[in-house]
Amino acid sequence: MDRTELGRVLRTWRERLRPADVGLPAGPRRRTPGLRREEVAALAGVGVDHLTRIEQGRGAHPSESVLGALSRALRLDRAEAEHLYRLAGAAPPGPGRIGRSVRPAVLRLLDRFSDLPAVLLNARTDVLAWSPPATALLGDLSALPEERRNLWVQHFLDGTDRVVVADDDERDRRDRALVSDARAAQARHPDDPELAALVDRLRRGSPRFASLWEERTVVEHLDDRKTFAHPALSALTLDCVLLRIDDDDQRLLVYSAAPGSPDADALALLRVLGTQEVAAPRP
Repeated sequence: MDRTELGRVLRTWRERLRPADVGLPAGPRRRTPGLRREEVAALAGVGVDHLTRIEQGRGAHPSESVLGALSRALRLDRAEAEHLYRLAGAAPPGPGRIGRSVRPAVLRLLDRFSDLPAVLLNARTDVLAWSPPATALLGDLSALPEERRNLWVQHFLDGTDRVVVADDDERDRRDRALVSDARAAQARHPDDPELAALVDRLRRGSPRFASLWEERTVVEHLDDRKTFAHPALSALTLDCVLLRIDDDDQRLLVYSAAPGSPDADALALLRVLGTQEVAAPRP
């Protein structure tokens, strides 16, 4: 681990970004070139103190999850992300491994979804990035530990999934679709240790997942309509379109409602509520 060079390269990459590049307002009295340290920490979901220690060449070895989060926050391309991992003394995700890095072009695309909830997933259904309206719909994903920022975990283990199912048939269909996704991911990435550990965790922690896993459930996962519960609104039903990013084996889920519908009105109100929540001063 080259702590000195790691700190220098992080500062250099932070200073080359403009606030507009990551969807942030420039604000008055900006004396720091590029992004502030606090802004990068917030984008990556890491503590400011932790990032400060890394930039100053101090502190513990950053974990792979922190390196992946910094790669996404700093809009690094694949070569830069690999360089970051090597400076930190970590092996970059290689063949057979499911990565957490997101290409800058994909992040720019996600930034365009300022009016719609959108969530980017890798093959393990780890949540990699999301649009601001997704925070209003799904809650503050950045506040969750990374091991819980996963669709399968939220559905089968945590019970924090905000998707509402109408009846047992719909629940069975959703369960089977998610387990089928896990089966398909394992077939595509049989050598990924994190995926193997996650499937083992799900089988031990969820009898429902374990039962469907033993059935070798395989179904086609298509675009869908989902109903979400929200603490400040009545339930709203949204169309879910799945966009595949084949080169990285990632999926972008985008939620919308038909113009003029009650659900579109609820979604517009949800955006306002989310903006107010983000803008509210922290205690």
